[in-house]
Amino acid sequence: MAPKEKPSRGQGGRNQERRARVEALRKQAAARERRQRLLVWGSAGAVAVLLLGVIAFSVVRKNSASTGQVLPLPVVGVVTTEKPVKTVKDTSGIPGVVAYDTTGHPTPGTPTAGSLEFQHVLGPVVYSVTPPVGGPHNATWMNCGIYTLPVPSERAVHNLEHGAVWITYRPDLSAAQVKQLTDFVLRQSKPAGASNRYMDLTPWKSNALPSPIVLSAWGRQLKVTSPTDPRMQRFVDAFRTNPTVTPEYGSPCDGVPVEVGGRPALS
Repeated sequence: MAPKEKPSRGQGGRNQERRARVEALRKQAAARERRQRLLVWGSAGAVAVLLLGVIAFSVVRKNSASTGQVLPLPVVGVVTTEKPVKTVKDTSGIPGVVAYDTTGHPTPGTPTAGSLEFQHVLGPVVYSVTPPVGGPHNATWMNCGIYTLPVPSERAVHNLEHGAVWITYRPDLSAAQVKQLTDFVLRQSKPAGASNRYMDLTPWKSNALPSPIVLSAWGRQLKVTSPTDPRMQRFVDAFRTNPTVTPEYGSPCDGVPVEVGGRPALS
């Protein structure tokens, strides 16, 4: 008995098989393209992280090489604009002190209209008061002390919230006057149980500072023209780590890793 012949697939079968092969090749090509994109983006991300690390390391080395200081790490990200803050009557009895509305802090929730904000934000802040006396700030503070270059306001404001006094001065202040300010800070005793003075001394980033020298505490500010103004000591005595005006009394003003919190030239 003769064997049966296999049925022919015909032209339609061959076309279907060809389409299936083409579709399989298309899927393979698409998968290859996806893998290549992931590789490219992954490499770009790694390069970006590496560049940021190199930049940060360069800044650390540049600052450390000359004075031993390391500037606190700048903050980057979405910009926050602080809402205008109302002034209120100052009750300290120190002539020239300007007081700002601190209603709502440290009570959780949104501050009342016109009062100092206090939330943590990731990016830079445009402050309504120069230099700032509070407001939105970075979640990580900076290590207190004397810096010879400007520092990120977003970290210094967090120090104010912990009870520090921040003295800023115009960059064109004479070397002799800066020395007097430095001596003033170093004369201050450390609060009981503290490992530092809860004092920051830094130049402002420009001569746009409203006075040659400005002392700031949370919600309080004093503008002076001389580093020997006797009101400076009264301001420090009244507002530094004062539990009645410090929102987060007892919180530290140091202890942050150097790469983020900085290392002052003097402390």
